[in-house]
Amino acid sequence: MAFAYDDSNIFARILRGEIPNDTVAQNDHALAFRDIQPKAPHHVLVIPKGRYVSFDDFAANATEAEITAFMRLCAQVCTLEGIGLEDGEGFRAITNAGHHGVQEVPHFHLHIMGGAIMGPMIGARG
Repeated sequence: MAFAYDDSNIFARILRGEIPNDTVAQNDHALAFRDIQPKAPHHVLVIPKGRYVSFDDFAANATEAEITAFMRLCAQVCTLEGIGLEDGEGFRAITNAGHHGVQEVPHFHLHIMGGAIMGPMIGARG
């Protein structure tokens, strides 16, 4: 089941200013904000400002400037949240894609979570 970009998805609406968010940081190409249902003491979503459905879509189609800005914003979030390896105990970065990845919003986003031990990578297969 392929995902098509949907301009009415919640992240597109956040980017247009239609829905408020708790911004952590942003640059010309990406926005980082706190997850409204955090799964860790620090849980920030980083999204590109462009119309990308998933990680593979972004990696294949984003410009070098978009990719660089996105990655630098991820690093900035880790520093601002105090979870990067220079100042903190570490973090987990997760992105979901498609049905098997349990993607809920058809806009590429990276979860950066830290402040606690995250537990096993995945649960039992079944």
